[in-house]
Amino acid sequence: MKTDIQIAQEAKMLPIKEVAASYGITEDDLELYGKYKAKITDELWEQVKDRPDGKLVLVTAINPTPAGEGKTTTSVGLGQAFAKLNKKAIIALREPSLGPCFGIKGGAAGGGYAQVVPMEDLNLHFTGDFHAITSANNLLAALLDNHIQQGNALGIDTRQILWKRCLDMNDRVLRNVVVGLGAKADGVVREDHFVITVASEIMAILCLANDMKDLKERLGRIIVAYNYAGEPVTAAQLNAVGSMAALLKDALKPNLIQTLEHTGALVHGGPFANIAHGCNSVRATRTALKLADITVTEAGFGADLGAEKFFDIKCRMAGLKPDAVVLVATVRALKYNGGVPKTELAEENLEALQKGIVNLEKHIENLQKFGVPVVVTLNSFTTDTEAEYAYIKKFCEDRNCEFALSEVWAKGGEGGVALAQKVLETLEKKESHFAPIYKDELSLTDKVATVAKEIYGADGVTYAPAAAKALKKAEEMGFGNLPVCMAKTQYSLSDDQTKLGRPQGFTINVRDAYVSAGAGFVVVLTGAIMTMPGLPKKPAADSIDVNEDGVITGLF
Repeated sequence: MKTDIQIAQEAKMLPIKEVAASYGITEDDLELYGKYKAKITDELWEQVKDRPDGKLVLVTAINPTPAGEGKTTTSVGLGQAFAKLNKKAIIALREPSLGPCFGIKGGAAGGGYAQVVPMEDLNLHFTGDFHAITSANNLLAALLDNHIQQGNALGIDTRQILWKRCLDMNDRVLRNVVVGLGAKADGVVREDHFVITVASEIMAILCLANDMKDLKERLGRIIVAYNYAGEPVTAAQLNAVGSMAALLKDALKPNLIQTLEHTGALVHGGPFANIAHGCNSVRATRTALKLADITVTEAGFGADLGAEKFFDIKCRMAGLKPDAVVLVATVRALKYNGGVPKTELAEENLEALQKGIVNLEKHIENLQKFGVPVVVTLNSFTTDTEAEYAYIKKFCEDRNCEFALSEVWAKGGEGGVALAQKVLETLEKKESHFAPIYKDELSLTDKVATVAKEIYGADGVTYAPAAAKALKKAEEMGFGNLPVCMAKTQYSLSDDQTKLGRPQGFTINVRDAYVSAGAGFVVVLTGAIMTMPGLPKKPAADSIDVNEDGVITGLF
């Protein structure tokens, strides 16, 4: 069987101008990055903004396991399948981070015959959006330290600096650093920190901003530090907004590429869902809804993270109303949740399946709490059995969920026709009554408790002193009406990644919190979640290479 990168490299891509034309986009509305990539101009939005929205379908998944679920693969394949049924569909996805590409997770272009291309470009530098975000983030950090060095007119307390530098790479040694060493001219010595670019508030701001005006207002609200009186100091006070916006001018525009079967894909923004809000940009999603009858989008990791944040943060802020949800699982992953070692997942085991399917059950219940119809799909593997399929199908239908098998990895759009038909039936027969799971007026601790109890299944929440103090201060500063962005392990419904299936009898442990005033949410850190990941013992970078002809190998 060919590898993902081999399939992608052998693909016959259309010039992106032709893909754009199929959605009524002229060449004047494109900013070309070579033959197969383009950015959408601001002028296009002005042309389409008054059109009615198409249907919005969210793709999410059970908690990820080493067995892999294939959420992006399903999103891409579903978009291709709608085309097979003569439906005008478009896909709206996140951009991949370099950290996972060279680490352990791999890229985010889909897989098999359900990929977006050019795959290597997307997984590496693409159109430079992440570099722009990194630069804007670090410009603000440089201006902050320079302000302190040049006399500190704002009275910034160097013990209360919040703004961190960033890098789009897994680099654990940068989590905690000391800056300013050397001579007096080299700056003020202090402890500093790095986060991965996809966890930066600039990433969240770019993904939630409506336009340049909104972007600049959000950038200005960023709280970088507190002064000696305990008052917040913002990026606007450092006069950083204009220069940051200049760096982000092009990054703010959505990117257009294509699938292997030439369905359009708007790929823009890329916050992680375990440590950030996990959705592609509002601008890309809104544009997609105006260009096609059906928009397929995805939210990162399991539904307890990405889908919850899609509903409670993105949809709340952007006024989006999803019409259906596709929940992705695999037989292998369900058996893994049932206690089967990774080496034995190929063997039929209905007993383990029955134990592990409680993870799927909880995610179904959670999604239904938001009032959106749910379709469950299984990514098929050759080792799956008919008995396992039959059990899962009945389990889903007993819980008022449509069910379909997906074979998009092996067959592309043709392998997703059954799923696409189920989604179309759901869109026609079942009305969405979407609503976020908590109200704006709730206190921050009540919002945390709602997510912990209703979505994770926890008995309650405990707060470290630093977390309790931070949340109290956030409310005193007037941020109590903001949604919460829960930073939690993706591997479990709990904050302990070893608790598989559907854990019970546990509490969520909040160790800290901080306000992302520009993004418009309060980040709540639980368990041992890290905002700067590290590389594994054998990183994917070990296997990546490029030959004398410029052909890349080992990227997946």
